[in-house]
Amino acid sequence: MDLKLNNKNALVCGSTAGIGKATAIGLANEGTRVTLIARNEDKLKDVLTELPKQRQHDYIVADFSNPDELKSKVTEYITKNGGFHILVNNTGGPKAGTVLDAELDEFENAFTQHLKCNHILAQAVIPFMKKEGYGRIVNMISTSVKQPIEGLGVSNTIRGAVANWSKTLATEVGPFGITVNNVLPGATATERLTSILHNVAKKINGTYEDAETMMKNVTPAKRFAEPEEVANAVVFLASECAGYINGINLPVDGGRTKSL
Repeated sequence: MDLKLNNKNALVCGSTAGIGKATAIGLANEGTRVTLIARNEDKLKDVLTELPKQRQHDYIVADFSNPDELKSKVTEYITKNGGFHILVNNTGGPKAGTVLDAELDEFENAFTQHLKCNHILAQAVIPFMKKEGYGRIVNMISTSVKQPIEGLGVSNTIRGAVANWSKTLATEVGPFGITVNNVLPGATATERLTSILHNVAKKINGTYEDAETMMKNVTPAKRFAEPEEVANAVVFLASECAGYINGINLPVDGGRTKSL
């Protein structure tokens, strides 16, 4: 299948590790010019060396805990270098814990880093997308928007807000050739999963291996996803082939989520 991503420009958030990095590589392999964005410049430079060389890729250093800085840096970059056809919103999830025990600033910080920063970036890229008659916004959120995950109270709350923001935006920009979709990863072999498994092990008074086995067994596939498997879904949704897919939540979870 020809995804027709040659000569498209993509901004990929959280692209120094895990699913974000895999997505950046996947898009670059399809001929997309990728601009990475994250807060650690050394890691950004390292990922840049891993991207195929047929396009001149780039990066932006920005911290998603500072939305004003993010807006300023991305706006300046677009003014100097042109806009993006593709935006992949991807930010590390809030820490684990029950919703009852969560402090107010945990909600505020997560809301800022996820919904507010997603909104800032969407506002920055959509004018160019409208002009081009082509735009793809893909938000990396969680299966918790369909089925809340025990022990991730703040994440469950904020992910739901992002999903509804995304659906609303999809209806507003659809007439301009722009789609807005959410990818919902299941348990994926990333640093975040390692942290979650350690917390699960404590909760069940077992070993890390016990927690790993337990989490694998609730998934019909009986394994964790590789970041590249989730990235493949993002790359497809970013392509011309997905032009009539808009406003959806796409689980990539090996069949774990019980709801349709």
